[in-house]
Amino acid sequence: MPGGRLTQSERQQIALGLADSLPYAEIARRLERPTSTVTREVMRNGGPTAYRADLAHRATEHRAHRRRPAAARGAESAPQPHGRDAAAVAEYEETFTTVLMASGLSKMTARVLTCLFTTDAGSLSASELAQRLQVSPASISKAITFLESQSLVRRERDERRRDRYVVDNELFYQATIASARANDQLVATARQGVAVLGPQTPAAARLENIARFLDFISESITRAAEQARDVLHAKPETTADDAARPTPDHG
Repeated sequence: MPGGRLTQSERQQIALGLADSLPYAEIARRLERPTSTVTREVMRNGGPTAYRADLAHRATEHRAHRRRPAAARGAESAPQPHGRDAAAVAEYEETFTTVLMASGLSKMTARVLTCLFTTDAGSLSASELAQRLQVSPASISKAITFLESQSLVRRERDERRRDRYVVDNELFYQATIASARANDQLVATARQGVAVLGPQTPAAARLENIARFLDFISESITRAAEQARDVLHAKPETTADDAARPTPDHG
């Protein structure tokens, strides 16, 4: 499997694949590249409807030239905890950000959420986020405001009375429930249309079927989230070495 950056020829093949409405996995298979590489390439360069191979290639060359000195300094000044490979972590964060963008988040919002999810503490202050992402505090503030509105992060004060932004497993459950309930207004409006258009008409039947479908989906998601809630709070499995380690004698 080839490694390194995409070539201009590969980018042209990606553009042709997108024009033929091929899924990212199929394009990646033809290039013998990971699907995440193709997904990241497309989302960083306009998305599936605006991707242009020549523009993408020039933009990548420009980014590489501009960021190379900064990246080298960052690798030296910010060693990774737990012996992690800094390059592998950076690549993973970029992939995670791309996937979040594909789900509908803006680039900055996706970068902030990725940063929080991949931080061991699960929380960072606005200044820490701005420093890690090399952006302005105003950009962080805008992203956080949106994430809070979607119940994806919460705000708390630390001992120095600074706001810290937190992601935890319970928030993920709450966001799932909120997403399921977001259909309630659409269900109610669809059923209102049934009465207006006449219950025996094709248009009313279509709206009623939509309402029933969304009702079923919302109830199923809510029920599944309730049943699986404990999974989000599961502790890491104990290894054989951990089990053999003696416990402190309290008596």
